Amino acid sequence: MITFLLIIHSLAAVTLLGALTHQTISVLWPARQRTGSFVSSLRSVPSMTYTNAIIVLYVLTAIVGSLVYPEYRLSVRTTLHDFRLYGPEGAFELKEHMISIGLGLLPAYWYYWKYAGAKEQAATRTIVTGLLAAIVWYGFLTGHVLNNIRGFGS
Repeated sequence: MITFLLIIHSLAAVTLLGALTHQTISVLWPARQRTGSFVSSLRSVPSMTYTNAIIVLYVLTAIVGSLVYPEYRLSVRTTLHDFRLYGPEGAFELKEHMISIGLGLLPAYWYYWKYAGAKEQAATRTIVTGLLAAIVWYGFLTGHVLNNIRGFGS
């Protein structure tokens, strides 16, 4: 069961990472016109359409991650202690805090994307989206590295 939950957590995290990265690129580096190139297509997506999906994926990923968390605490963390790998353990502790901060940012994220046409909120919308993207990238990379240190199921 824990393997199934970890796979669901990973798939949700990758999907969240893709959607949030796509939205962040389109906000930070908007295309003036669509030329047909890959980069132009990436930059010219209607970024407002990703908002609700990102919120649902973030919450889903956090919930499934919290179901996998006891297994991490009991097996992976003890292995890190046995090998005195305090750096990766601290990185995961930081990940927990950052994911919580991201959960707290979701209402502001939703609010500023609700009326995406408002020019006076563009800077705040960009900052909140960038922060969420940084949090998700950090969480994804940290979780991936820690999973590779211990090896799941060994």
